[in-house]
Amino acid sequence: MSRSAVLRAGSLAWLVFVWVLLWGNISVANIVGGLVVAVLITVLLPLPRVPVGGRIHLWSIVKLVGISLWYAAQSSVQVAWLSIRPGPLPVTGVLRCRLAIKSDLVLTLCVDVLNLIPGTLVLEVDQVKRTVYVHVLDLGTDRAVHQFHATVRRLERLFIEAFERPAEWAGDTPGTGDIATRKEL
Repeated sequence: MSRSAVLRAGSLAWLVFVWVLLWGNISVANIVGGLVVAVLITVLLPLPRVPVGGRIHLWSIVKLVGISLWYAAQSSVQVAWLSIRPGPLPVTGVLRCRLAIKSDLVLTLCVDVLNLIPGTLVLEVDQVKRTVYVHVLDLGTDRAVHQFHATVRRLERLFIEAFERPAEWAGDTPGTGDIATRKEL
């Protein structure tokens, strides 16, 4: 079985699974209906092919998932505290970060993780310059700004370790490949 056939079958299985979850019960009718919808979606609305290079490193992915969960929990506590603490509203702002991630797919995954961290929202992604503009909830102190940049740098490093180690990378490099200095807008 070819790689594309495996990917297509995986996509169909995933869509059927989501369909059954949306209906809330497992039945033959829901599975068949999900299969029909999945085939229609994949045939009528095909996704563009995304070039993928490099290898996947499982231990690095485990570290990435663990750190992402830690950041989400840590930032949830910070957002909760900001919402109930006495005093003025927190200072918010938009920060610009240049990333060294080469693959569009890995860049998308990194942006998704940044959006999952409470208190942050990626507003724009400059695909050519490999730059993300992120709205951050609390920028009241230099420490908070440095903490945000440290979080992004660590996530970026983990994504590169998990998916695009330089020695194994064979894909096109749209970005410059270096981590630029990040600064506040």
